[in-house]
Amino acid sequence: MNSTVIELTDRIRQAAAERKPLRIRGSGSKDFYGYRLEGDVLHVSGYRGVIDYEPSELVLTARAGTPLSEIDRVLAEGGQMLACEPPSFGPDATLGGCVASGFSGPRRAASGSVRDFVLGVRVLNAQGEDLRFGGQVMKNVAGFDASRLMAGSFGTLAVILEASLKVLPRPEEEQTVRLEMTQAKAIDTMNRWAGQPLPISATCYSESALYARLSGSGRTIAAARERLGGTGVDHGSDFWSSVREHRLPSLQGRLWRLSVRPTTPPLDLPGQHTVEWNGSLRWIATDAAEDQVHQAARNAGGHATLFRGAQGSAIMRLDAGVSALNRRIKQALDPEGIFGPHRLHAEF
Repeated sequence: MNSTVIELTDRIRQAAAERKPLRIRGSGSKDFYGYRLEGDVLHVSGYRGVIDYEPSELVLTARAGTPLSEIDRVLAEGGQMLACEPPSFGPDATLGGCVASGFSGPRRAASGSVRDFVLGVRVLNAQGEDLRFGGQVMKNVAGFDASRLMAGSFGTLAVILEASLKVLPRPEEEQTVRLEMTQAKAIDTMNRWAGQPLPISATCYSESALYARLSGSGRTIAAARERLGGTGVDHGSDFWSSVREHRLPSLQGRLWRLSVRPTTPPLDLPGQHTVEWNGSLRWIATDAAEDQVHQAARNAGGHATLFRGAQGSAIMRLDAGVSALNRRIKQALDPEGIFGPHRLHAEF
């Protein structure tokens, strides 16, 4: 067994015996997210490196501490990419943090989320047991898919050691167009586009303009641009990087993430509004009261998460049934509650 894994195992078993909480940490790029950060830091960034990558198989397996920048470089050499386009939110973001956060970028509506691409994981549970779930191929699985459960768990269920992800070919070409319009018209336009055979890999409405990224062959993109109109954006990749990494002015401050029906009209909330994923994702930088934001999300058939500025505030509100399910999962995988207590929920 690798010496780093042995050290991690010993730390977990000691913490479990003493009932002392641990906070699993890669680079810390997602430390802004959560209700509260508790416990001694368990560093996993030292367990790094690509284990297996065969471009023809469309699967990459790497250790959790591997920087995303290294993953991107290796995949680029093979003409491939992480299709969920995960944000880094920091220069040293790791693959483990990518999976544990479950955050997906602008390409999510077209290609899928982080969870959709997780094939298998190797983890250490709260007893220090070395477990493997899933595998390295896409197949139907009987029973509970524990590997995908790790996506979005934020280190509250187990220590991710390794992950196998499905990857996809990079597009032959990409171009971005910009159309000036109101938010209401942008939402209607995105929904119309979603029902047409267009090579759109990302959409974003910000500051009175709708942006669309076209991905595919040069001929396909040229035909789509003729249909969509608008103005070409120079260095479009820089714009989408700003969207993904939250560098846009409209994504600063106390930031809420609302998942709603894509056809939902502009929400009646003060602040800066940014719309992604064909209208289903609304980012709102606002100082509005929490009750007001949650009610607006419920009225739109969705839910709200306090994405930034949440330290000490509940990041989400779960109904009784969902809360009970979360408790049962936590109890099953971490009965002593040593991994990231109160990171996602104020109660546990």
